[in-house]
Amino acid sequence: MDDKEQVVKHLEITQGVINRLASNSFSIKSWSMAIMSAAVLFINQDNNVYSHNLILAFLIPIFGFWLLDGYFLWQERLFRGVYDDVRQQKITDFKMDIPVQLKKVNNKWMDSIFSLTLGIFYSVEIVFIIVVFFILKGC
Repeated sequence: MDDKEQVVKHLEITQGVINRLASNSFSIKSWSMAIMSAAVLFINQDNNVYSHNLILAFLIPIFGFWLLDGYFLWQERLFRGVYDDVRQQKITDFKMDIPVQLKKVNNKWMDSIFSLTLGIFYSVEIVFIIVVFFILKGC
């Protein structure tokens, strides 16, 4: 295998990691939407005792999913940086040099958690659950 083929193989491996991380992020969003749907169904039942603590019971998992989704987005960004570095190489040693990526600007976990896309997605879910709770229960 010549040097160019090795670089291409390294890029394929790195892209596989990126795809798995993106798939995990999608699964997290799916589970979060399922929690939100369950919250609406549960809140809409008349035979349950309701309190403001019920909102917390549904918001805490959503915040947890938000943090976990931010983690997967952060890892995806780091590996996209690895991909970009490998893409510019003429020869590769097949390293996934994450510490180098951590030194780059905007490659922190908090940057990913508060990214525009995750912020909008999870903020809409949180506001939706709160609004539905207050509309359906008239609290």
